[in-house]
Amino acid sequence: MATPDSLALFTGLGLSELKARETLKNTTLSTQLREAATQAQQTLGSTIDKATGTLLYGLASRLRDPRRLPFLVGYIARKKIHSELQLSAALEYVRSHPLDPIDTADFERECGVDVMVTPEQIEEAVEAAINRHRPQLLEERYHFNMGLLMGEARAVLKWADGKMIKHEVDMQVLHLLGPKKESDLNKKSKVVKARPEDADRKKAKDVVENGMAAGQALSLMEQLRGEALKFHKPGENYRTPGYVTTPHTMDLLKQHLEVTGGQVRTRFPPEPNGILHIGHAKAINFNFGYAKANNGICFLRYDDTNPEKEEAKFFTAIYDMVAWLGYSPHKVTYASDYFDQLYTWALELIRRGQAYVCHQRGEELKGHNPPPSPWRDRPVEESLLLFEGMRKGKFAEGEATLRMKLEMEDGKTDPVAYRVKYTPHHRTGDTWCIYPTYDYTHCLCDSIEHITHSLCTKEFQARRSSYFWLCNALDVYCPVQWEYGRLNIHYAVVSKRKILQLVAAGAVRDWDDPRLFTLTALRRRGFPPEAINNFCARVGVTVAQTTMEPHLLEACVRDVLNDTAPRAMAVLEPLRVTVTNFPAAEPLDIQVPNFPADESKGFHQVPFASVIFMERTDFKEEPEPGYKRLAWGQPVGLRHTGYVIELQHVVKDPSGCVKSLEVTCRRTDAGEKPKAFIHWASQPLTCEIRLYERLFQHKNPEDPAEVPGGFLSDLNQASLQVVEAALVDCSVALAKPFDKFQFERLGYFSVDPDSHQGQLVFNRTVTLKEDPGKV
Repeated sequence: MATPDSLALFTGLGLSELKARETLKNTTLSTQLREAATQAQQTLGSTIDKATGTLLYGLASRLRDPRRLPFLVGYIARKKIHSELQLSAALEYVRSHPLDPIDTADFERECGVDVMVTPEQIEEAVEAAINRHRPQLLEERYHFNMGLLMGEARAVLKWADGKMIKHEVDMQVLHLLGPKKESDLNKKSKVVKARPEDADRKKAKDVVENGMAAGQALSLMEQLRGEALKFHKPGENYRTPGYVTTPHTMDLLKQHLEVTGGQVRTRFPPEPNGILHIGHAKAINFNFGYAKANNGICFLRYDDTNPEKEEAKFFTAIYDMVAWLGYSPHKVTYASDYFDQLYTWALELIRRGQAYVCHQRGEELKGHNPPPSPWRDRPVEESLLLFEGMRKGKFAEGEATLRMKLEMEDGKTDPVAYRVKYTPHHRTGDTWCIYPTYDYTHCLCDSIEHITHSLCTKEFQARRSSYFWLCNALDVYCPVQWEYGRLNIHYAVVSKRKILQLVAAGAVRDWDDPRLFTLTALRRRGFPPEAINNFCARVGVTVAQTTMEPHLLEACVRDVLNDTAPRAMAVLEPLRVTVTNFPAAEPLDIQVPNFPADESKGFHQVPFASVIFMERTDFKEEPEPGYKRLAWGQPVGLRHTGYVIELQHVVKDPSGCVKSLEVTCRRTDAGEKPKAFIHWASQPLTCEIRLYERLFQHKNPEDPAEVPGGFLSDLNQASLQVVEAALVDCSVALAKPFDKFQFERLGYFSVDPDSHQGQLVFNRTVTLKEDPGKV
């Protein structure tokens, strides 16, 4: 409840009544601002002017170490710090110098205290900047970027008043150029850039609205080296905004550096209760890639603290996918490796009065405003005995939890550290019947492994305070948590629970169904790992959540497969063709380039006999205008053979359907060049080909506004078409699962693991070109 005294105090600082009321809702901020204002009034012995009040509010809202409040308020009240620029420098200084005492002389030097900038100095700095750019300024006149002049003057005079610099720039530019002319008022002409959607159609490299930088050309490694400029150096955790220090911080960081030698350390910490999806690919690339780009190491740590949902197949699949993407962990670890240490620390947390055993049920703790625990202030010895009882199995599941005494950013209070679960653990068996939660385990495992950069997605930002609090409450090394935006994709669901529903409903076969966006599914469909990594690089390391169109990922796939998938010929709807004047008694051996654009990559051989098979759609008895393939009076070329065929006779069944064709052939150079060349197969192998389309009809199948009936009602019934008797040339006879080919004129295909001796199964990975209907 806002009291009149508090409102009057805050409005007296220059805050509007609305802003003052909002501030009072934030207990931490309002307490700190009240202390700052009270101290400033005592120092001044009078009311606080608006400029000072604005600085005090900035101080209270941004200061992370309350110990420094009196020190900084004194400087603001005495007008030693009188600008936003000085305040920012002061806050940075106390954050990067957490130990007492503060070196006052160094502080004042770094924050510009008592630095006087005269009008003459400003005039000289601006004049020097103008002289450096005089030719360009005279040419562009008022279209010149005046901010460049102000920036250069500010670089020389760090503590100068920005308004004074701007005024001086305006005056000197006016003196040099004179008043603005009509041409100066016209907008500067812009270079017309290609539309982003046009670039998408080509290679999907320049999609700004989907989170990619226009003209993106940096590799992921280059981007991650750039991120290193933003992140703290190992051992300088305290320089990170929001990092919480204690009197033990510097000693702990020193010990940390002795262990790591200043090496960057990251970790990829999946829960082994499901299969990794496309969003995890970004996390893998970021964690492993950031370490690699900075000559560091990355751990693969399984967060195996929930034995009810963990299965051996998930551990194996996760490791396989990390390796498939091209990364090798420095070490594979498990949260369960540290169960003994975590339990010991839980006892210490209780002894320090920072945790207690609670008997509120799970349903009581749900919602935004759960009732406070009546057991929060129970005696330490009582909590120790009860926690030992939890350890020995004296409580049923849900009867008791260990909770930590803190409030998180999202308003959640006293998160659970341990709960009772009578489920055998895949590694520890029945040794434990209590298991730690994510909120308790994650930061402490990071601390044990001396992680320098704990990289996680934005939804964990609300847990950052508990991350710092717990490490500091136990006086152990505290890493830095950095958040980045999740990667999502349209026309897909990736949650474990919903994929299980799809499997149960028979909509997909399993986690690796090629219509899903799990990594095992993408591998089965034929997506190369390089393409997924390239896609992550094009998305970039963004803070905002990114939702991409599937065709952008498919464009990355085409880029890779175009250079790596050898060509072959397959026929989906075979039509038998007999060449009545075949030029040889035996089949001819045709040399087909594996990569027509680069014949140095070799050839493969296919037979060309008097009987061939072509696509049924490549023939029409009554073609429409513009049709260029085989028809009466319209010959067509056969790819790679050097021959042209011309229709002689159409054989039909009793129902009038075309059964086969009879044609004659001639050399291509013996007559007019045909309008088109078609693919074909002779003495082929019979195979099964699976053609995939999007699994869902709408972009956001989980959005009730878009799909009121739920995601299961949005299934595309034509998402899978199986061609059971397709034909493919014999060059692929020895292909193995996951081998990839371009079937000429059809698309890119990958051998499915369902293949067996004498029966190949192919999955269509992507078509040769993006479907223009897919937006």
